[in-house]
Amino acid sequence: MMSAYLDLIRIRFLMMLAYRVNYYSGIVIYVINIGAQYFLWQAIYQGKDSLAGLDAVQMTTYVAISWMARAFYFNNLDREIANEIRDGSVAVQMIRPYNYLVVKMMQAMGEGLFRLLLFSVPGMIIASLLFPVRLPSDAGIWLAFAGMLLFSFLINSQINILTGLFAFFVENNEGMMRMKRVAVDLFSGLIIPISFFPEWGQAVMKLLPFQAITYLPGAVFAGNAAGTTVSSVLSIQLLWFAVLTVPIVVMWRAARNRLFVQGG
Repeated sequence: MMSAYLDLIRIRFLMMLAYRVNYYSGIVIYVINIGAQYFLWQAIYQGKDSLAGLDAVQMTTYVAISWMARAFYFNNLDREIANEIRDGSVAVQMIRPYNYLVVKMMQAMGEGLFRLLLFSVPGMIIASLLFPVRLPSDAGIWLAFAGMLLFSFLINSQINILTGLFAFFVENNEGMMRMKRVAVDLFSGLIIPISFFPEWGQAVMKLLPFQAITYLPGAVFAGNAAGTTVSSVLSIQLLWFAVLTVPIVVMWRAARNRLFVQGG
């Protein structure tokens, strides 16, 4: 069964090759986003050596790696699940000899790997040539970041699965999906690093899983993980992965007992 799940990664990866032009154009869009944030932060940093523990080069590195990491961990699992619930196709998926949620996760992984290889890597190279990005010279940091990036994908996917499963109970969760996307981008530190928030805001965000998606891995990569070790970041990510698994299992069991088909 495990080999069948792994095949799903390969199949989704090959499917994405048919739409690779969209991702080539996406590289340009992401580089433009990085450039816009770079010039914005340059204006903010004017005359200042550092802000919130980040100097200008660290901020540029953080912005670049955070956006390129997003290309890997981002997916539309919530929308895919919600659509399959609304059109009734999830009923067919439930009777097949596999775990529906694991299948969705594997498919998202295939898409993420495609984006990583054909989007994030070339995009990061272009961003490094255009902007003053300081890449780590320590191979250990790169290896640790790869592990943290995997957990970023898993945690973000879990949040998407939870949001998608709400379609079983609220029928139309479009507003919830939009709110979730804004919350993840803002509270994960993608738009503004969490260290720039007031102390009470930082304290609240430490109680939420979002920091484990972008801020903590990005801070380690940019060299601004003051008081935070790689092992502690991985521990936080592992903890949130375990915590989020519980409501997913509970919601999935509850959903199977109340499924009704709205479409054909």
